[in-house]
Amino acid sequence: MRATFTHHQTAHCENGVASNLLRNQGLELNEPMVFGIGSGLFFVYLPFLKINHAPAVSYRPLPGQIFNRLANRLGIKIKRIKFSNKRKAQEVLEENLRNNIPTGLQVGVYHLSYFPDEYRFHFNAHNLVVFGKENGNFLISDPVMETTTLLTEEELERVRFAKGALAPKGQLYYPIYIPQNIDLAPAIKKAIKKTCNDMLAPVPIIGVRGIRMVGRAILKWPKKHGVKKANHYLGQIVRMQEEIGTGGGGFRFIYAAFLQQAAEILNNKQLEELSLEMMKIGDLWRDFAVNASRVYKQRSNQENVYEALSAELIHIADLEEAFFKKLKKAI
Repeated sequence: MRATFTHHQTAHCENGVASNLLRNQGLELNEPMVFGIGSGLFFVYLPFLKINHAPAVSYRPLPGQIFNRLANRLGIKIKRIKFSNKRKAQEVLEENLRNNIPTGLQVGVYHLSYFPDEYRFHFNAHNLVVFGKENGNFLISDPVMETTTLLTEEELERVRFAKGALAPKGQLYYPIYIPQNIDLAPAIKKAIKKTCNDMLAPVPIIGVRGIRMVGRAILKWPKKHGVKKANHYLGQIVRMQEEIGTGGGGFRFIYAAFLQQAAEILNNKQLEELSLEMMKIGDLWRDFAVNASRVYKQRSNQENVYEALSAELIHIADLEEAFFKKLKKAI
């Protein structure tokens, strides 16, 4: 059995799943528009929560929120189900496939057999689409992969019921209603305001203040924890930023593309100018990731490396604070 579905590769999993599921039902929204209207740009630093033995850093909201916000702002209805029973989870998924319903899943990354080993670690906020089952294997559209792939029943069950933080609990989801003649303009304005408020939030661990907090923490890590653990923490930041979350530069580039499209829809020239500014900030995030990776891999010849990385991150926070203040006024 195979549902009608076309795979499109994207940079980020939840954006891609949302875009692909909606396109499959005739609503053409590309990844930047999904990400922007879903207010996907975010930052939070949780030093009290450890993931892979390092403080949690997230460049996006909680799993599912991007798609939920997009749906709420456009009048789309999504059905979501979690399961305690593994057999029931498989039965519902297979029933969807028999009814020609491609289905989104939240899964754990560690046991995804088609992922390269270096990308497989304990992270339970990945998303993919199941669109069929043939010869005992499920047909998988993982939007961060170039082509579709397969998982056995056992492999799919294992990633659907991965343990740990943000355990997916077999969650599946799919759109059940899409209104006709959607007006994107009000949703775009509301989404931009939400992103600006999030990034400018008066909370130490969130938005630009959270970025500054990480910048200051980098200075303390070598003395407090030793160089080995400090470098492990740096590796975690880079992994969440570039390898799994695409959070730093990648998300900024996606958001810049969203602002370009928003400028045209809203006939707002300032958004186009701010799009270019966000691209430059994205480049700085990429530079930070490269420099942090060199320190993590002990390939940096620079003196005072932790001071330099701290200064880079605090500079990015300053630029983003100025940027989101301008964006909030522009909208």
